[in-house]
Parts: sequence; C-alpha cells; structure tokens
Amino acid sequence: MSNIAEGVERGGNREFLQFLAIAKGSAGEVRSQLYVARDAGYVDTATFESLIAETGDIPRLIGGLQRYLRDSDRSGSKYR
Repeated sequence: MSNIAEGVERGGNREFLQFLAIAKGSAGEVRSQLYVARDAGYVDTATFESLIAETGDIPRLIGGLQRYLRDSDRSGSKYR
C-alpha cells in the first residue's frame, strides 16, 4: 500500500508504474512468507488457506491497474 501511495504522489504514469511493480513484488513476498509461517508452525492450515486466498487477488488487481496505465500512456492521457 505504501509503494502505491508513493507512486501516486510522484505525479506521472511512468513512475507510478514502477512503484506498482514494486508493490506487486511485495505482495509476492508476503505470500511467500505465509508459506514460511505455515511450514514453521506459526499459522495453522485454516488461517494459511484463508490468507493465501485473500492475498491472491492483489497481484491480479495491481496488474490490471498497470495495464490500464500503460494503455493510458499510449493514448496520451494521464491518470490524474
């Protein structure tokens, strides 16, 4: 969330796209750490499955926003 906020404040699609890519990578890191937490016994299987399901949409949603911004750049419009 912080990476997305920082990207918005930069004021242009190119930098916003860069920060969205970082945010998408961070979402992948969170998902990876959920596997570590489950394997180490810090979360039970039900909690793990719930969190993995909840975090599964995040990269897809960020990817959709990235596509929208790339298309906006091609058409010459800005997100602001």
